[in-house]
Amino acid sequence: MRAVLTWRDKAEQCVYDLAFKPDGTQLILAAGNRLLVYDTSDGTLLQPLKGHKDTVYCVAYAKDGKRFASGSADKSVIIWTSKLEGILKYTHNDSIQCVSYNPVTHQLASCSSSDFGLWSPEQKSVSKHKSSSKITCCSWTNDGQYLALGMFNGVISIRNKNGEEKVKIERPGGSLSPVWSICWNPSREEHNDILAVADWGQKLSFYQLSGKQIGKDRSLNFDPCCISYFTKGEYILLGGSDKQVSLFTKDGVRLGTVGEQNSWVWTCKVKPDSNYVVVGCQDGTISFYQLIFSTVHGLYKDRYAYRDSMTDVIVQHLITEQKVRIKCKELVKKIAIYKNRLAIQLPEKILIYELYSDDSLDMRYRVKEKIVRKFECNLLVVCADHIILCQEKRLQCLSFSGVKEREWQMESLIRYIKVIGGPPGREGLLVGLKNGQILKIFVDSLFAIVLLKQATAVRCLDMSASRNKLAVVDENDTCLVYDIHTKELLFQEPNANSVAWNTQCEDMLCFSGGGYLNIKASTFPVHQQKLQGFVVGYNGSRIFCLHAFSMSAVEVPQSAPMYQYLDRKMFREAYQIACLGVTDTDWRELAMEALEGLEFETAKKAFTRVQDLRYLELINSIEERKKRGETNNDLFLADVFSYQGKFHEAAKLYKRSGHENLALDMYTDLRMFEYAKDFLGSGDPKETKMLITKQADWARNTNEPKAAVEMYISAGEHGKAIAISGDHGWVDTLIDIARKLDKAEREPLLMCAHYFKKLDNPGYAAETYLKIGDLKSLVQLHVETQRWDEAFALGEKHPEFKDDIYVPYAQWLAESDRFEEAQKAFHKAGRQGEAVRVLEQLTHNAVVESRFNDAAYYYWMLSMQCLDIAQDPAQKDVMLGKFHHFQHLAELYHGYHAIQRYTEEPFSFHLPETLFNISRFLLHSLTKDTPLGISKVGSCRRPRGSRDLHPAFAASFVQVSRV
Repeated sequence: MRAVLTWRDKAEQCVYDLAFKPDGTQLILAAGNRLLVYDTSDGTLLQPLKGHKDTVYCVAYAKDGKRFASGSADKSVIIWTSKLEGILKYTHNDSIQCVSYNPVTHQLASCSSSDFGLWSPEQKSVSKHKSSSKITCCSWTNDGQYLALGMFNGVISIRNKNGEEKVKIERPGGSLSPVWSICWNPSREEHNDILAVADWGQKLSFYQLSGKQIGKDRSLNFDPCCISYFTKGEYILLGGSDKQVSLFTKDGVRLGTVGEQNSWVWTCKVKPDSNYVVVGCQDGTISFYQLIFSTVHGLYKDRYAYRDSMTDVIVQHLITEQKVRIKCKELVKKIAIYKNRLAIQLPEKILIYELYSDDSLDMRYRVKEKIVRKFECNLLVVCADHIILCQEKRLQCLSFSGVKEREWQMESLIRYIKVIGGPPGREGLLVGLKNGQILKIFVDSLFAIVLLKQATAVRCLDMSASRNKLAVVDENDTCLVYDIHTKELLFQEPNANSVAWNTQCEDMLCFSGGGYLNIKASTFPVHQQKLQGFVVGYNGSRIFCLHAFSMSAVEVPQSAPMYQYLDRKMFREAYQIACLGVTDTDWRELAMEALEGLEFETAKKAFTRVQDLRYLELINSIEERKKRGETNNDLFLADVFSYQGKFHEAAKLYKRSGHENLALDMYTDLRMFEYAKDFLGSGDPKETKMLITKQADWARNTNEPKAAVEMYISAGEHGKAIAISGDHGWVDTLIDIARKLDKAEREPLLMCAHYFKKLDNPGYAAETYLKIGDLKSLVQLHVETQRWDEAFALGEKHPEFKDDIYVPYAQWLAESDRFEEAQKAFHKAGRQGEAVRVLEQLTHNAVVESRFNDAAYYYWMLSMQCLDIAQDPAQKDVMLGKFHHFQHLAELYHGYHAIQRYTEEPFSFHLPETLFNISRFLLHSLTKDTPLGISKVGSCRRPRGSRDLHPAFAASFVQVSRV
């Protein structure tokens, strides 16, 4: 921390108090019997305010910025507006010692030697409360609920808004330790309200709202006159009889001096929300300082250590974002970190910490060594077993026990130092000097090695991962890169304030400056992106940047440098860059470019990253072909282009490599038939037919059947054309095809006939069967379509098809209940067995249905068929026997028909005499078995009207009935 004087002024009289306007634009000073209003930006006195008749002791501004108040030895309090106009005045019985505005309600507390008053704009009068001692100071809590009063007798009284005492704190020294200044911590992050108390017992102490003391008293060794917190409560300002303002932590640890004065400091305040401090002194001096808090930090790879709250060290793992806090309770002056070592310099000692384990993620540190000595140094570096102190032109190497082992004296001021690694106890240091000299020093060697010398001073430097290149930022903000071995300047870039090489890639570095982050790969142009801060490290795709007081790890895609390598066909280098971190799209682009460049190894790795199995299969197939001896790169590249969809380029390469057939196959598979025609051989009919066929296949698959049929016909694929036409019911197309086909092309013609039958066009089917001479199929067609006349005509001409015609015809007749015709048809077809079976079935049905006359007829027909069969000598005897049997049955059923009708129906057309004679015939014929359906009882019944018969007939009938 250092203080820079911004402006200074001298008032004629002592400055007892001051207050900032909440927006920080104006400063109100209590000097003599006047108030002085200053512009804080340049220290211009804007206006003196008169109103008090005696010395002004105190001043306070309301938090809303509308009013401020002043208290004087003339026992009065004046309320002023922000326009510097006095609007109200009230008095106490004694001189006013301090005033303070409530931060919430803007209630004003004014304190005198004997009492204190509470005034608010809503009240007409001031409520006053007696005090047991002189009140020297006061302060409201952040929530405005309580007011702390510091008194001359060493007592602190905490009152509520109504003035009632809630807590009383007595300092150990009593009246010998007057409480001269108090202030509540304004931080909202604290769990409790904390009151800082400065008394003239030369002590600084802290209390909770409950009155409980926090920690122990801290000795000041001077009489404090003023105490003030920073806006966020992280620091405390104290001034007094030591004629200076000191900076303390919020816990009371002294950090340093803000500014030394020539007389007592009566007041000091911090400008709201800033690091500006104003100091008012006994001799009337007003000093305005800017406090600059320097960053104390150290970085090694992914571990970053930095100072926090001036007395703590936080170690942050930049990858996991884990943090660990090390509380030192003293001002941290320097920090150094290296591998598992951490060195912290305090005012009177140096602490060396080590990690508990070798785990790269371990964040637990323990004290390894303490060097209890006071050191003055500009830079501090830690190694495995040593610490290095930089003192202007000199470097000292100390062991962890504090013993000086080596010392190096330089020609010029040391501007930069960095550990670049090495075995424990033999690490190398990179040192940059103001005269432009860059050296390498080994911890175990007395001699410094000069790497190179440039004309300008060194500000920052770094060495590449392989120790072959050196990057330097000089005082002109230029980044210069050298080859360490040849000392040659490789390139230089402007607008740089810091530089870092990538620890994982030899040819990549980044530098910052001008609000931009610059990434440079090899000698390619710089890639820029906006970024505030300083680059301090570059690991893989992460760039570590320090901005203000915070370190951040920025994930930077390495796409730009990767594409720079790709543009120059440097595929292996591009792959190395991609491994640092690029998007999937970039990986795919790298894979494609490498594949087109026939760099199959790189392409395979890149496609593996994006898990593209299709291209991996292509690469494997090409590698297998190369193993078999193929060396035609044009052919390999053509395959690559075809996979990428660059079909025209692929076709050109196929043609150039003498494989036009592959181009033809490619275009054909893609259904790009117009392009495929360009690669047909010179009138080769096979290739032409193949192309047209595939084109037709494509038309069929794309639901263009008409076009497909035409193409199939032109390609001679009549079967496929017929199938499509038949499936779509295109009869006209089918008959055109059938009529154009030669009768020798039997298969397609049969397909046509099949579809004609299916589409119910038997005429076209018959025409087709006739064309190929397939009479059997024609007969089947006539039979299936029941076109019997055409079938009979064909059967007359071709008797061999007689069975094929009459058997189905007979079956059809039978199914149509035309059994007699069916029987004749079977007979005509020579199917005697079938004919007999039909007649037997007809006869049986007639008997069951009591149609005895029909049964008689069928038996007669059976007898006649048996007689026809009897002409065969082999069956003559059997058939003649059946003939007589069937003749007998025919007679029986014919006679019984009249009897059955007589018994069932009310009227009969036969004379009784006729019925009688029929009955006699039946009775004499039924001497053996009675045929199915004939009843003897029915045959012997006496006819109705038998009384009219001749007596002889009637007697005979009675006799027959008895029998």
